[in-house]
Amino acid sequence: MEAKRAVKLGVIGLGARGLPLINAVFLPMYDHGLVEVAAVCDVYRDRVDKAAETVKAKTGKTPFCTTDWREVISCPEVEAVLVLSAWESHIEICIAAMKAGKPVGTEVGGAYNVYDCHRLVTVYEETGVHCMMLENCCYGRRELMALNMARLGVFGTVVNCDGGYLHDLREEIVNGDINRHYRQRNYSLRNCENYPTHELGPIMQILNINRGNRMVCLNSVASCARGLREYAAEHRGADHPLAKRDYAQGDIVTTVIRCAGGETIRLTLDTTLPRIYSRGLAVRGTKGMYAMDGDYVHMDGENEFASMSDKIGNAEKYAEQYEHPIWREYRANPIGGHDGIDWLVYNAFVESVREGIAPPIDTYDTATLMCISALSEESIAAGGAAVGIPDFTHGKWIERLESPEDKLGSYSLR
Repeated sequence: MEAKRAVKLGVIGLGARGLPLINAVFLPMYDHGLVEVAAVCDVYRDRVDKAAETVKAKTGKTPFCTTDWREVISCPEVEAVLVLSAWESHIEICIAAMKAGKPVGTEVGGAYNVYDCHRLVTVYEETGVHCMMLENCCYGRRELMALNMARLGVFGTVVNCDGGYLHDLREEIVNGDINRHYRQRNYSLRNCENYPTHELGPIMQILNINRGNRMVCLNSVASCARGLREYAAEHRGADHPLAKRDYAQGDIVTTVIRCAGGETIRLTLDTTLPRIYSRGLAVRGTKGMYAMDGDYVHMDGENEFASMSDKIGNAEKYAEQYEHPIWREYRANPIGGHDGIDWLVYNAFVESVREGIAPPIDTYDTATLMCISALSEESIAAGGAAVGIPDFTHGKWIERLESPEDKLGSYSLR
């Protein structure tokens, strides 16, 4: 069999995601002949130098280095672009890469206005160059098991899904000025579902969003903001400006979405109060359910009042039958960070570039995921009013009936 061609990547953004991904994913991919890191970029020169040293130590080659992302896009050695920078910069860089004819993958984050999401789709339709949202949670082991069970009808008719970004980020946010992290300024100035994609990406797969179904409208509400001020006072000092700041971002944001098929989705953003980490996935159908919190499956006919201690963790038994094929392959030869999900999502992006095919999370999906932030901000500001969700496919969702599962890519080192 002919060896796979290495895709030459330009990596823009070398902070909390960029450099760890180089170490955990891109350089192992280099070992397997799948990618080369051709260019590295960040607004901070020390990050650029560190990334370049890391790549050279492994490969013997120094990538093109710059603090100007435009130079990465114009670099002739770069075949595809990865946008791992601050949220505010994602769409501008993605559009420039697409116009330059270079497929682009963007790390997760929401949009700041719906107009930018329309721009993203327009550029794709004009150029044929896709932008893939690199939503690694679509490749989570339990998320894919739940997708497989839904596809096989195990849950019956799915009527509701829950998802959450449930992650105590107080230290990261309050120390953002020290660590040069963009979340601090966002939490200071915006009040929205600012990180919808971990929650919503897997649910879009389960509910066939943009492929026979679509999201129609949402309502969002936010609690008061108290967590960051108290944390800043305790850890940075009561007289520190961050301890006196009025943060815009509510501690907990709840968003309810209604779909064309009648299904509902509930998203929860919970990042500034003490808690245990979870992605909060739950799939509810007429014949059964799966819940990530407790990692259990409950089926029709089972005792409703059974002890939870008998249920917790029973999903592993169901995995024996319903493990997704991608994860069966991956568990036989695991590589990469985030329990494999980073490897799997980036492998799918690289595979789409190498084969010249649409990525599994395409530009329509990317725009749909990103718009939730802007729309939730509008709904919160209007007291939880219903806000319509645009159809970025312009009606194509009715006829795009291929299963998103068919487009997830594969896991292979050949």
